[in-house]
Amino acid sequence: MLQLKNITITHKKDLREIVKDFSFVLRPGDRAVMIGEEGNGKSTLLKLIYQESLIESYAEYTGEIIKNGQRIGYLAQELSPEEKQGQVDEYFYQIPVFFEKTPGELGNLARELGIPHSFFFEDRKIQTLSGGEKVKMQMAKILLEQPDVLLLDEPSNDLDLETLEWMEQWLGQCDLPVLYVSHDETFIQRTANVVIHLEQVRRKTLARYTVARMGYESYIKERLASLQYQKQQAQRERREHEKQMERFRQIQQKVEHQQNTITRQDPHGGQLLKKKMHSVKSMGRRLERQFEERHEIPDIESAIFAKFSEKIQIPNGKIILDLTMDQLYADGEAGGGASVERKLLAENLQLRVQGPEKICIIGQNGAGKTTLLRQIAGELLNRQDIHGAYMPQNYEELLELDKTPVEFLEKEHSKEEHGRIRTYLGSMKYTADEMEHKIRELSGGQKAKLLFLKMSMEGNDVLILDEPTRNFSPLSNPVIREILKNYSGAVISVSHDRKYMTEVCEKIYRLTKEGLELTADL
Repeated sequence: MLQLKNITITHKKDLREIVKDFSFVLRPGDRAVMIGEEGNGKSTLLKLIYQESLIESYAEYTGEIIKNGQRIGYLAQELSPEEKQGQVDEYFYQIPVFFEKTPGELGNLARELGIPHSFFFEDRKIQTLSGGEKVKMQMAKILLEQPDVLLLDEPSNDLDLETLEWMEQWLGQCDLPVLYVSHDETFIQRTANVVIHLEQVRRKTLARYTVARMGYESYIKERLASLQYQKQQAQRERREHEKQMERFRQIQQKVEHQQNTITRQDPHGGQLLKKKMHSVKSMGRRLERQFEERHEIPDIESAIFAKFSEKIQIPNGKIILDLTMDQLYADGEAGGGASVERKLLAENLQLRVQGPEKICIIGQNGAGKTTLLRQIAGELLNRQDIHGAYMPQNYEELLELDKTPVEFLEKEHSKEEHGRIRTYLGSMKYTADEMEHKIRELSGGQKAKLLFLKMSMEGNDVLILDEPTRNFSPLSNPVIREILKNYSGAVISVSHDRKYMTEVCEKIYRLTKEGLELTADL
């Protein structure tokens, strides 16, 4: 068993506790998901459990981690820059146990992961792999090392629907204890049997946690019911207190009036009024004590708030995109930087988007969805008759990592703009300290919020989104989906998020080697 005792993690820069007094035992058969808003320490806690040095540059901790000699397999949310520069075959050659595996064992693992057997020996640069291929590559390495415990940071990110279903089934049958972070609500609902909820309340000044040994849907249902009951009870107590205080004030005013009007010729009556006032003051103190013991209105993380301007309008007949492409290629390079023949991804592509349509492109990992979306973005962002914005899968393509969030969003550099931006960032759950952090120090979810906020501030009427919900928490994603659902512009997106597809998108196209086909099958 993996044991965590009284773990407190403190951010070095602003001395904020992001996890406090966290204790938990990961038992055999546990599939424990950590949920919470962006920047609440989920990935940091996973890194700490795996290897303390991964967080020492920005955080410190107290408490005890008891691993009992168990081998821990860790899936990072992002590969290191050095790993991205390497080759696939070299990545596997660095695993000693790799050379002990028979071709049959490697073939079985490849089938499990939905990758070709030759994948282990390819000399492709890792940075040329699709997001899903990178996840599968890391999972292959973890499984080759035969771990006793699995720590998975966003295992569902960037996986195609087929691989998502594989991973859901695999986790459901896995007899290893698993602690993971995911933002995919459907994935969580189908896999988790323990929910760990990390929260930051009181404007991110108080860290707390909840452990519930139940499925995600049951936890959310019970949590909402409990919060609603606490809120109703607290509101009843406040209403009753106000009634009691009103009666108290009336009695107090009456006695004070009697004291002010009694004559000196009635000393006996004066003594009675003094006793009466003493009783009134005792009543007031009793009501104050009762109010101090009242139930508090639940202090919970407030939802993020963002919206697009209501002035955005796309005429129903306007042609946003009329794409005809004979062939879609992916550029690649061989080991050592030598150029290779371009890989043909798809042929005979046609895509027409008209008016404020919201469409999603799906397909297997490596099919070319991101490549296609980049080409669409390149065409639409140069148009003068629309105002488009592109949110890439890799946020660093657009973010200036050495700037703060405020600096990144500023254009006029005026005092009024500065204050307005800080207000907007506050609505997206940034603390005052986080607004001054370098963007490179922010979590993936906080970076996603920043790009989302930039799009809403610019008033774009066409959004080109590559996995728009991938780094938003299960608690923020319903808000993001509702915003995009009500958005009056056009959305062209790539996603594997099943709730996003069903709640936001009107048309879904599957990208195959033969082109794009309209589908209702998820």
